[in-house]
Amino acid sequence: MQMYVNYYTREMMNEGDTQPIGIVLCADKGDSIVKYTLPEDNHQIFASKYFTYLPSEEELKRELNLKEFHKKE
Repeated sequence: MQMYVNYYTREMMNEGDTQPIGIVLCADKGDSIVKYTLPEDNHQIFASKYFTYLPSEEELKRELNLKEFHKKE
């Protein structure tokens, strides 16, 4: 995923854009995976204008599981 974030940074970003992050959310049969990556050499991120923090992996997993539960109803 870091490769895609680096590519986007080099080839797709416009002047004034903030550094991208990569987020992968997967849910299947009672299992959830959440992974994210930050730009290289960046240990500090600034989330969307509407959020003051990046959700934790556990929070994202709970959301995925909740969506899967509602799809079965």
